[in-house]
Amino acid sequence: MINYTLPEVGKKLRILMVAPQPWFQPRGTPFSVLHRIKALSLLGHSVDLVTYPIGQDVPMPGLRILRAASVPGIKKVKIGPSGAKIALDAVLYRRARQQAARGGYDLLHTHEEAGFFGVNLARRYGMPHLYDMHSSLPQQLHNFRFSRSRLLVGAFERLEARTIHQAAAVITICPELQNYVEEKFPGKTSLLIENVADNALLFPPDEANAARLRQQYELGSSRIILYYGTLEAYQGIPLLIESAAQLFAGGGMDDVRFLLVGGSPEQVEACKALTRQHGVAERFRFTGFVQPQLIPAFIDLAEVLVSPRLSGTNSPLKIYSYLRSGRVIVATRHITHTQILNDEVAILADVTAEGFADGMRRALVERPESAARIAAAAALAERAYSYTEYLRRVQWIVAHAAGQPN
Repeated sequence: MINYTLPEVGKKLRILMVAPQPWFQPRGTPFSVLHRIKALSLLGHSVDLVTYPIGQDVPMPGLRILRAASVPGIKKVKIGPSGAKIALDAVLYRRARQQAARGGYDLLHTHEEAGFFGVNLARRYGMPHLYDMHSSLPQQLHNFRFSRSRLLVGAFERLEARTIHQAAAVITICPELQNYVEEKFPGKTSLLIENVADNALLFPPDEANAARLRQQYELGSSRIILYYGTLEAYQGIPLLIESAAQLFAGGGMDDVRFLLVGGSPEQVEACKALTRQHGVAERFRFTGFVQPQLIPAFIDLAEVLVSPRLSGTNSPLKIYSYLRSGRVIVATRHITHTQILNDEVAILADVTAEGFADGMRRALVERPESAARIAAAAALAERAYSYTEYLRRVQWIVAHAAGQPN
């Protein structure tokens, strides 16, 4: 049960939100959008969400879901930039424009690239614009290897700058992004709102227990190193598999197994091939996609939680729940992690197979040190990443963007 206190709320706002995402699907930005809507609902605001035709409905008080038209041949959307997203964004804009024309909104709230056309919608229909900046989109073109075209990257840089300049306010989701906005756009009202919300607020934990999952995945009495999330390249799963080979080569780890939760069937097969290549296939179990409410049961199985991410600047959403998990964390010493974690709350390992293997070994054998890190992580989560503070920040920025007194 998550304890929180609602901040004082003045005028209840009617918000037009535009999210260029398959909503809802259990992955990074859709989760962030989901929790933003949940906060607005708890605060008493109403949200008309214009989003892709793909995804499952998640009912909430005050939420109305308005889906854009389907695009023939597009049934799913991969993470990151893609041709499918360009086509879906075109019909999304048309649907958002139709809804904006109806009027009656106190605020336009856009996510990611919807901010680019949100500038025009806000000006044309007289709405203040709140831009929810989940990443720097020009940087995404590089991170996802979508294009090396300097012309395209330059166009995205100009669109991003225009969006930030003309927005009434900007939300950022990690310290690195907040620093970017403050340095490049001095004077712009922006607020860091990290994705600290717990999924248990929306998906009550399944009653599945650790014993049943141990049997289902043939884990026996093994000590479990757990990863959950997507299996995209930037998550560093190949590094994790190579590190596992190094860990087992050192000996003394016969009772350790890796459990990887998440990923598409194609991604799982590619990862299994890597485990065979490194001679550790028998030590790995893959679940593929699971429903969010199952994740707490998988965490109950684990002794160590890992995040081997290699690139980007946005912090993984799972890190905030890792802090509250009661398990020791091993993560790469990379900006995605170090802007939240430190050596007191986690083992921060070098971004090499040898370094990450050493970090996992320490987590397993240095029990007093691991217990101290677990306690420090829980204290950090309570002190810096409470849900009450999350709600307070959401209320402050939407009221400011809408021109309401705080």
